[in-house]
Amino acid sequence: MDSIIFDLDGTIWDPIDTVLLAWNSRLKEHPQVHRELTRTDFEGTMGLQMQEISLKLFPYLTEDVRDQVIRECCEVEQGYLEKHGGSLFPQVETVLKRLSNSYKLYIVSNCQDGYIESFYTYHQLDKYFRDFENPVRTGLSKGENIQLIIERNNLTSPIYIGDTEGDLKAARYAKIPFIYAQYGFGEISEYDDVIDSFPALSKFY
Repeated sequence: MDSIIFDLDGTIWDPIDTVLLAWNSRLKEHPQVHRELTRTDFEGTMGLQMQEISLKLFPYLTEDVRDQVIRECCEVEQGYLEKHGGSLFPQVETVLKRLSNSYKLYIVSNCQDGYIESFYTYHQLDKYFRDFENPVRTGLSKGENIQLIIERNNLTSPIYIGDTEGDLKAARYAKIPFIYAQYGFGEISEYDDVIDSFPALSKFY
């Protein structure tokens, strides 16, 4: 193993409370939206791409209105995350620092462009990661983005750590081992290894 590629939401941090504040602040300006969103709403969208998220949260809106609402919410969200951050899982920086001494670290997430950068801005963890990717920037699926990171950085034996079925499928697509972050948002049908907390990654020190 020469490298570790991480999912972000549900693997490194829980951003939902901050994202809820951001989105609900903007949704108040859209009377066609029936209600405020809840934490449960967002937990059900973890690992999905933005188009899938918009359809799941606002199935009663037309596609044009959905796209507008999502675009506005994401713009507000980025500012909120830069100012307030999210909830890091326990000992994230300590573990990343130790891991980065032995492995090259990366992030591949199904987020919008600017999201990972907002995570970096608030939590100042970019120094531990060598590269990152998202589908908006590349137009690729998560599995394809994992492959892109592998090829771009000449990785020979990476693993992927995530918490959703989509993460599992992406790792399988890229033909690399999948480590299930059991403490995250999803339930997985299979995995190559499992961790019950972020500090459990100490097994790789």
